[in-house]
Amino acid sequence: MTDQWLNQVFCEDALSGLTRIPDGSIDLILTDPPYNLGKDYGNASDQQTVDDYLRWTEQWIDAALPKLKPNGSLYIFLTWRFSPEIFVLLKKRMTMMNEIIWDRRVPSMGGSVRSFSSVHDTIGFFVRRKDYYFDLDAVRIAYDAETKKARSRSIFIGAKWLEVGYNPKDLWSVSRLHREHPERADHPTQKPLEIIERMVKASCPPDGVVLDLFMGSGTTAIAAKRCGRSFVGFELNPDYCAIIDERLAALDLPPVVKKKPAPRKPAAKAAPKATPEAPTKATPKKIAAAKPKPAAKRLSTAV
Repeated sequence: MTDQWLNQVFCEDALSGLTRIPDGSIDLILTDPPYNLGKDYGNASDQQTVDDYLRWTEQWIDAALPKLKPNGSLYIFLTWRFSPEIFVLLKKRMTMMNEIIWDRRVPSMGGSVRSFSSVHDTIGFFVRRKDYYFDLDAVRIAYDAETKKARSRSIFIGAKWLEVGYNPKDLWSVSRLHREHPERADHPTQKPLEIIERMVKASCPPDGVVLDLFMGSGTTAIAAKRCGRSFVGFELNPDYCAIIDERLAALDLPPVVKKKPAPRKPAAKAAPKATPEAPTKATPKKIAAAKPKPAAKRLSTAV
C-alpha cells in the first residue's frame, strides 16, 4: 500500500478516515478528543449523553489501536470527569504508564463557590508492550547553575543525570494559551506546543509517524513537523482544517530577515558662521591704554 496518507490532515470523520491507514504503521497516537463538556466545535461532538459519549469513545479506540505498531504508544487528553471510565477502557487493551496532570496555570480568580476550582487536564500515557519506544534524553530538563554548584562534591562528578538534566515529572506546569499568546489560533481548546512536542520527542522515533484523530487547530501536526516526524490526522470542522493548512504552510515560509538600514551619508559641513568676538576681561592697564590721550597744550609767551 502506498503512503499517500502520510503528512496529511483529512477533513473528515476519523472513524471512516482510519480505513486509509494500514494496520501496524503508526508509532504514536497522540490525541485530544472532545471532553463532552458542551463546547461548540461546529458540530455536536461535545454534546452527547454520558452513555453515548463513552460508547463513541470505545468505538474510536477500538478502530485506532490496530494502527499502532507493536511497540507503539498512546497519549490521550481528558477531563477528570471522564478519565476514570476511559482509563478503564484503555487498561483492558494496553498498559498504563502514567497519569500526567497538566497544570494550566489558571489565575486564581472567580470559579465555583461550592467546590474547588478545576485548573488541570488529565493525560493518560499507555503502551502496547514492554519494549515500547521511549527516549528520555530527548526531553530531560536542564538543571540550573545553582543546582549544579550544590552538587559539586566528588560523588557527583561525571554523573550523567547532572549534565543532561532530570526526568520530567508527571505534573506538567505549562501555561494555557491566552488570547494574546503568539501561538494562539482560533480554537477554544488549543494545546501548547511545549506539551505536544515533549510527547512526540519522547515517544516517536525520528523516522516515525504520529496519528491524531481529532486535530483541532493542528498542533500535533505542527509539533511532528517541527520535530522531524511524519503525521496523519483527521478533523471534522472545515474552518479548523483551514487553520491547520495555514499553520503548516507558515512553517515552510523562509524566515523574515530584517535588513539593516543603509548608513546615512554624512551631511556636508557648512562654513562656520561668523561670530562676534567674545569680550575680554578688562584690566587696569588695558583700560588706561584705551583712553584717548589729551591734546598738547599750546604755550603762549608775552611779546
